[in-house]
Amino acid sequence: MTVTESGRGTAAGTNGSIDPARWPDIATVPRSPIRAAIARRLFRRAVARLPLRVVDPRERWSGAGTGTDPVLRLVRPDAFFQRLGATGTIGFGEAYMAGDWTTDDLPGVLSAFAANMRDMIPPALHKLRNAVLSVQPRHHDNTVEGARANIHQHYDLSNDLFTTFLDPSLTYSSALFDGEPTASGEDLTTAQQRKIDRLLDAAAVGEGTRVLEIGTGWGELALRAAGRGAHVTTLTISTEQAELAQQRVDAAGVADRVEIRLQDYREVEGRFDAIVSVEMIEAVGANHWNTYFETIDRVLAPGGRVGLQAILQDDYVVLATKDTYTWIRKYIFPGGQLASVEAIERTLAQHTSLRVSERFSFGRHYAETLHRWRTTFEAHAQAVAAIGFDETFRRMWSLYLAYSEAGFRTGYLDVQQFTLTKQ
Repeated sequence: MTVTESGRGTAAGTNGSIDPARWPDIATVPRSPIRAAIARRLFRRAVARLPLRVVDPRERWSGAGTGTDPVLRLVRPDAFFQRLGATGTIGFGEAYMAGDWTTDDLPGVLSAFAANMRDMIPPALHKLRNAVLSVQPRHHDNTVEGARANIHQHYDLSNDLFTTFLDPSLTYSSALFDGEPTASGEDLTTAQQRKIDRLLDAAAVGEGTRVLEIGTGWGELALRAAGRGAHVTTLTISTEQAELAQQRVDAAGVADRVEIRLQDYREVEGRFDAIVSVEMIEAVGANHWNTYFETIDRVLAPGGRVGLQAILQDDYVVLATKDTYTWIRKYIFPGGQLASVEAIERTLAQHTSLRVSERFSFGRHYAETLHRWRTTFEAHAQAVAAIGFDETFRRMWSLYLAYSEAGFRTGYLDVQQFTLTKQ
């Protein structure tokens, strides 16, 4: 690391320099000695109780881990603590992107933190959260225009990128394996189709059913609903997804039963016997959950059913972090917000005639799904590079997938399918 006249350092990744035009906050290291010193002290205090081994360049070890626990290796400790002190968890993620720390077991390291998230920071310091951490930028608000920009940043990266690690069904949500997921030898496509079929069953989708899907993805759910004889209207605001989904619908010969619309969910009109939405509520934003469910309530025909799949976290986390600018929100899902069971039920009760009639939890299955995605993604690093994504991006994407895997592995995150009906 070298220090510039402005007092900010430049960082090099593990295999070459970081592009400062593309990654300005990664290519430079913030300089705040006081914050860095506080971060160093808090970090050491936290890892002293974690099943984790931390080693610095001088081979000095810390942490409560034993010889079988994962190792976090500090490559550039000064840069690591400068980033951590400047922006908290954002800095932790940026330090990995820059190569300031590394590990041979990324999910294992992150699981150690996720399993102890609530106890790592002293209670007295929780009151300082808003003074230390930034709030989400206003332009990330999921208005109609804001949502298009947010979705574009993630889902319009490149269809070729997603095909490097997704299974042939191109399903970008949790699979549902037959039996214990970690012991399953089942292929991912079969497990994904089981998940979809379960949600279609919950929504009572069959011959002649008028189905609204909010969040097309790459079209697999619409294809399977059409295969049951349903008539599907599916909404997306991702141009890349809409293009490939339309190609798949045409190739399957069901274009007469599937209509793909580039349309925001708030703009939909009509009446539908069934509404399905898979892991799309995460892109709605907490301040728009009422509109999301009001829209579903408005267009659901009497006697209709809703199949909703959602990634969840504890309600106290939802309330504590709903306005916080996190690493995931900065780099992966701008404007994103996970819900809780309580938040969904509160919103339904206050704004709709809908109620939850059934819930099905399968978080361990998402951990296995993410494990398979990440290992496939990392095995195709050369293909990802050939598409045009540099090493900083690849480290970022591995961190995102491993971070998510750790959340589901430890129970910090869950995924559930909800069946909703009108009162």
